[in-house]
Amino acid sequence: MRRSTTIRIMLGAALGLVFAGVASAGDLRIERIFGPEIKTGPYKHPAALEELSNGDFYLVYYGGEGEYATDTGVFGSRLRKGETEWSAPTRIAHDPFHSVGNAVVWQAPDGLVWLFYVVRYGDVWSTSRVAAKVSKDACETWSDASLLVLEEGTLVRNRPIVLSDGAYLLPLYRETGADTEATGPDSQSFFLRYDPKAKAWSTTGPIVSPRGNIQPAPVELSPGKLVAYCRRGGDYRPETIGHIVRAESSDGGRTWTEGRDSAFPNPNAAVDLLKTRKGNLLLVFNDSMNRRTPLTVALSPDLDRSWPVKRDIVAGDGDFGYPMALQARDGSIHVVFTSERRSVVNRAVFDEDWIQAGR
Repeated sequence: MRRSTTIRIMLGAALGLVFAGVASAGDLRIERIFGPEIKTGPYKHPAALEELSNGDFYLVYYGGEGEYATDTGVFGSRLRKGETEWSAPTRIAHDPFHSVGNAVVWQAPDGLVWLFYVVRYGDVWSTSRVAAKVSKDACETWSDASLLVLEEGTLVRNRPIVLSDGAYLLPLYRETGADTEATGPDSQSFFLRYDPKAKAWSTTGPIVSPRGNIQPAPVELSPGKLVAYCRRGGDYRPETIGHIVRAESSDGGRTWTEGRDSAFPNPNAAVDLLKTRKGNLLLVFNDSMNRRTPLTVALSPDLDRSWPVKRDIVAGDGDFGYPMALQARDGSIHVVFTSERRSVVNRAVFDEDWIQAGR
């Protein structure tokens, strides 16, 4: 038995999960993709996933000796269509003088694949900028890097979305403060809009909130009307007042309402939001005020007016953080997340029937 298979079985037994080759309708499959045995450094966090137009899945994460290590890189791995083994991760972005951070991979409607990632110029994340690369051959090769945002303290985390008018909306955020364990109360989310015809980016108005917010996850509810759910700002003390921050836009994401606490708790952890092909909203988050467990998915059948269904993807002692969700062409939902103190990359695969079964 291969070592990776043994580890998957042990993890499944510990978490009460079943691993299968293919996830059937109404089932949940969780796959341990990479862990400390992969020699890109013990730190592997966070991860992002895209399904390419050729049917391959492409995964990126940033790795190294630790979150604040200098010699870090963005690594990419491919799961070819019809295969079951991920390719060995290779470094696709690196800065010889600075640390890199969060990476997002996304294929635009024109086939161009974008890689957005963070470059940290100082000791804390509030010194960062966002860089970008593109691939014209489905992630086989990448362009040189270019700084996308020059303003200090700008970072990326979530995937872009395509709006009804054809523009792309890239979620970004500005992080303030010089503390490795807290963000400043003036930290705020914002977006870049991309006009594919003009090939130009423009900056939107920010989402401001009383205690700050970062890492927005937007969806378009109807033409021009958007909602975004954001990670709360602050620190990691065991508070009981932290909620996911929610904001709205009525002009295609150009301006936003003030961020307000939603009904969902947030332990200062990333969240993701998407609109499924059935028209439901799907939110992935840690259903806790102060722990990154459980990792939960909620479903709204009426475009954010109510959330009657939720179900834990994984629960128990541990840390299951930084989820990123996408819906594949076959309708299955894929959520990548990290665990075991940010050293293991996992993928959960399920469908809306599985969520509904947890009602």
